[in-house]
Amino acid sequence: MDDVVLRAFQPDDAAWLVEQHGVLYARDEGFDDSFAPLVARILDGFVTSHDPIREKGWIVEQAGQRLGSIFCVSVDQHTAKLRLFLLVPEARGKGVGKRLLETCTDFAREAGYQEMVLWTHESHTAACALYRAFGWELTGSKPVLSFGVDLVEQSWKFRL
Repeated sequence: MDDVVLRAFQPDDAAWLVEQHGVLYARDEGFDDSFAPLVARILDGFVTSHDPIREKGWIVEQAGQRLGSIFCVSVDQHTAKLRLFLLVPEARGKGVGKRLLETCTDFAREAGYQEMVLWTHESHTAACALYRAFGWELTGSKPVLSFGVDLVEQSWKFRL
C-alpha cells in the first residue's frame, strides 16, 4: 500500500471515526451502542482542547478514502497515551498499522515524552501482536463487562 497517505486529523473526520468505531466494534466484537458515544466524547475533547505541540491525531487515506486513525494524547509531562487506533478491515495486514504506530511513537518521542501507554482488549489479537513486536509491554489484564460484552481489558506501556 505504497499510495497510502497519513495526514493530520481534522475536526470533520470525527463523524466518520465515530461511525466506523460504532459499526466495526458492533459487528466484530458485539459491542453495544454505548461505545460510539465514548469515541465521540474522546474526539470532542481532542478537538476542543488538545495541545498541538504535544498531541496529534492522524488519518490514513488511500485515493481519498479514509482507512483508519491513531492519536497521541498527553497523560502527563512524561507519559503519552495511544488512542483511537483503528483500521478498516480492507487495510489490515498490509503494513498500514505498523506505519501508523511508528508515526505515533516517533511523534511522542519528538514531543519529549518518556513513555507511552494504551488500553485495549485481549480480543484485538492483531493489534496486540503488533504492540508486542514493537516492544510494548503488557502491564495488566483483567476480565470486565464493557460495552455489553465480557472482555479481557489490557494495559500496555512502551518506553520511548
